[in-house]
Amino acid sequence: MPGTAFAIGYRPPHALFERGAQRLAALVARAEQLGIDHLCTGDHVSFHGGRGADGLLQVAALAVLARRLPVHCTVYLLPLRHPFPVARQVATLAQLAPGRIALGVGIGGEDRGEVENCGVDPATRGRRMDECLALLARLLAGESVDFEGEFFRLRGARILPAPEPPVPILVGGRSPAALRRTARSGQGWHAVFVSPARFAAARAEVEALASAAGRGVVDWQHGLQVWCGFGRSREAALPALSAALEDFYRLPFERFARYAPAGTPADVAAALADYRIAGCRNLNLIPIAADPDDGLEAVAEVKRLLA
Repeated sequence: MPGTAFAIGYRPPHALFERGAQRLAALVARAEQLGIDHLCTGDHVSFHGGRGADGLLQVAALAVLARRLPVHCTVYLLPLRHPFPVARQVATLAQLAPGRIALGVGIGGEDRGEVENCGVDPATRGRRMDECLALLARLLAGESVDFEGEFFRLRGARILPAPEPPVPILVGGRSPAALRRTARSGQGWHAVFVSPARFAAARAEVEALASAAGRGVVDWQHGLQVWCGFGRSREAALPALSAALEDFYRLPFERFARYAPAGTPADVAAALADYRIAGCRNLNLIPIAADPDDGLEAVAEVKRLLA
């Protein structure tokens, strides 16, 4: 996976995907001009009443529009899908953009209805994720898989050609189980709404667990997703940021405030600098600004300041 020791990613607003390819293409081209390191997508089937977008389909769109930028799916809700067709989708994306795809996976669950309407018992999400993640890794390695578990049964299942170079898999979540999954199967931990101290501690725990399990040398690509608000001051940027977070998660902004920096690009960069020290390699920004162009320009300035 090409990249730098510390990379800044940009997630285009969902609204741009809804307005057709031309506006999105212009923003992607501008992101390349500004030196953004990679693009990001999220993933939801039907979040809090129906909203969402398929993360891998958005990866495909961005990979086609971008001439050189990697595209990260930052937390695909893997337990809501069957790992066999997901492996085919990821392998197909890797053929489309070899070396430019990274996959983050997580169990979701903020909206119980989303999980249940996908035919999944929310109480089983963790165990399903364990099976999904193990199977996905084997399938993407080109193995012929025979498996019978609690949720999935495969006989001679194989996905060819295997992606080359391999697609990095990052594991999202803040629970001890998520850290154990990362240590067993991931190339990095993907965090959200954690402090720099918590990030550093979790990163160290993941790497210690992986070492104890005998994984050997891993090119760790730990990442963090950050909502951030941009404006002429923190006070000017906060209203739109708080409204966006409350609308999306249906929770009061106070739950997120300490993890969601706001203000000028210099303010946001200062708030994020300690994550780099904590071992974050991929900092994925979700900018809330007056318009998409302002948000993209602000992300590029944060990248310049943190460099």
